[in-house]
Amino acid sequence: MGFATLVPQMVTLAKSHILTATDRNTMQDLEITNTRFDPDLSGFHGIAQQMAKSVGYTADLSVDRQLAQLLRLRVAQLNPCSYCLILHTQAAHDQGVNLAKIAHLPSWRESTMFSEAEQAALAYCEGLTDYDLPGFPPLHAALAEHFSQKQVAEIAATVINMNLWTRLKLAQGAIPVAE
Repeated sequence: MGFATLVPQMVTLAKSHILTATDRNTMQDLEITNTRFDPDLSGFHGIAQQMAKSVGYTADLSVDRQLAQLLRLRVAQLNPCSYCLILHTQAAHDQGVNLAKIAHLPSWRESTMFSEAEQAALAYCEGLTDYDLPGFPPLHAALAEHFSQKQVAEIAATVINMNLWTRLKLAQGAIPVAE
């Protein structure tokens, strides 16, 4: 089944950023509309789509897929992007992330469900998203204790990409429409 009833506008607006209709099994009948502008009016949207292909949730990364999805969802929570929260909550579930883990991601520091590596990655994600310049070096050092240089680069790119998308969706006014 899938996103079979996804409106054409959503598919057009986020071609490479969302899974196709045949890849989804929930979120049916959800319409996302732009209330501010059409992102395709600028070449920037195409650049953002290329980034999504490289490090978005359909990309083939060396970092654990579930962890990468948790990082994307955490950025969506920090920047609160309705479109991204809906999309990446579902994507985390689709990647097999435990529903309880998804539900209490904002309180990850209070949980034993997150490994030390996941905690280091989430702290790094928050530091990069919040632009914590003085606190960033120790976050990077903690991350490097658990991940290879390639994985650190992928984690950074994943977080940066999600920050771009949350801001783009905010700017274009991408919001879910009530039924």
